[in-house]
Amino acid sequence: MGRAFEFRKERKFKRWATMAKVFTRLGKEISMAVKEGGGNPENNARLRSAIQNAKAANMPKDNIERAIKKASDKSTENYKTVIYEGYGPYGIAILIETATDNINRTVANVRAIFNKKNGRLATAGSVEFMFTHLCFFKIEAEGIDPSEFELEFIDFGVEEVFAEENTIMLYAPFENFGTIQKELERKSITIISSGFDRIPENTTKVTEAQKEEIEALLESIEQDDDVQNVFHNMA
Repeated sequence: MGRAFEFRKERKFKRWATMAKVFTRLGKEISMAVKEGGGNPENNARLRSAIQNAKAANMPKDNIERAIKKASDKSTENYKTVIYEGYGPYGIAILIETATDNINRTVANVRAIFNKKNGRLATAGSVEFMFTHLCFFKIEAEGIDPSEFELEFIDFGVEEVFAEENTIMLYAPFENFGTIQKELERKSITIISSGFDRIPENTTKVTEAQKEEIEALLESIEQDDDVQNVFHNMA
């Protein structure tokens, strides 16, 4: 087992499950995929991935179809992916991925949250290097031996494979996403969900009281409508 496994094991994934705006986030992923490659998932690998993630989060089929139809309209706003970097209390590094149609609004909101919660927005490049950018896939485990699967997919860039309940997780450098997706689909392996993660090179330990203060900042950032993902290096 490697760093991705250990970090995932310790990391709490409760926030996305409890956030009321999860479907809005998924809708933006679908919208950006449609704008990039069209509304037919058979010809759009990114859209296929977005739909899989929406289904995995129990997003209703009608919502998915409505998001695709809306994004196919040329008059619909275009979202742009923008990354913000900063530091929370006690020097915790924070990396924020946003999808926005108004960069001025987004940066103002993010800066205001940092200032209010005893953090600070940093310059581009000051935090991103502290994280390893990976892609991941969650696939159905039935009929698959994780050890054999790992050996088979090493040539496609997969670095870590581990079983998780009735599924298998695999991690690879983010640039290998398309190659791995194509091979999984070629082998008719069911992809439950997929995406990208950022694993900190090193983590920082804090006390329980400090953790509460940092968590308050992270939760405030995640509540912003433009925020898609938040990564940090708190142990």
